[in-house]
Amino acid sequence: MGVLALLPESVAAQEVLPSWNESATRQAIVSFVERVTTPGSPQFVSPAERIATFDNDGTLWCESPMYVQARFTMDRIRVLSASHPEWTTQEPFASALRDDPHGMMALGEKGIFELMAATHAGMTVDEFRESVTSWLKQARHPRFQRKYTTLSYQPMLEVLEYLRAHGFKTYIVSGGGMEFMRPWTESVYGIPPEQVIGSYGQLAWEFEAGHPVLRKLAKVGLIDDKQGKPIGIQTFIGRRPIAAFGNSDGDLEMLQWTTTGPGARLGMIVHHTDAEREYAYDRNSSVGRLDKGLDAAPRQGWLVIDMKTDWNVIFPELRDR
Repeated sequence: MGVLALLPESVAAQEVLPSWNESATRQAIVSFVERVTTPGSPQFVSPAERIATFDNDGTLWCESPMYVQARFTMDRIRVLSASHPEWTTQEPFASALRDDPHGMMALGEKGIFELMAATHAGMTVDEFRESVTSWLKQARHPRFQRKYTTLSYQPMLEVLEYLRAHGFKTYIVSGGGMEFMRPWTESVYGIPPEQVIGSYGQLAWEFEAGHPVLRKLAKVGLIDDKQGKPIGIQTFIGRRPIAAFGNSDGDLEMLQWTTTGPGARLGMIVHHTDAEREYAYDRNSSVGRLDKGLDAAPRQGWLVIDMKTDWNVIFPELRDR
């Protein structure tokens, strides 16, 4: 039995979730983990079934004022525009070239992903990985002027570590591009690429200069958002999670799929309420819209994390990543 198991729950919570204020939401996490991991507990869950899924944008890192991959795509459109003069008047490329985030976000997640597929097509997966890695090293958030990879949420990093310390396997299940996330999620979240599920385009197997390559096609494979999230979970994990964390209506079906299973379940929604330290938005937002989920939470027994009152820290201390 570990040291934490011998401590009162309130002490254990402070030890492992130091960026969380004393609140019902933090206690709910600790209580849930205690119940499903303590041998002899009526709600004990075997390690193999301890699956927790996390949305990425707005749940694990900052998504405002524009999804990070959408910003990456806008920059890529500018790079490619020299070969596509028609883009200056053709939407949605024209909005990207004017640096108009509102025009881009008006496309919705499906439209943005289709635009991503078009602008990323033709690259090998290795070329794309290098493009993402290189961009993240130099890109900065327009408000915070920090690398995007340093704008993960410290309280959620602690939840990831806490769950893994208690035998959970943590997965990202995001509407964002799977190949966009995989190069950096292990260094930022401790989640390896094989545990990252996201929207993806189709790939083609080819030989180039006598060597096999996988090349990205402008064809959608899966939009891992809304109903696509349970489909992605079943396709790539093959087990129903017992805990799920989201922040928007795009996570509604993942939360429903997770919390309607038998036994102990945990569903949590990050509510962006802190305009001073981060952003405040929900029902009418162009990113991370939270409307149906906010209404469903009390009926479904999902807990809403109030960023302003539940978290005493938002981002990690600035350090080079």
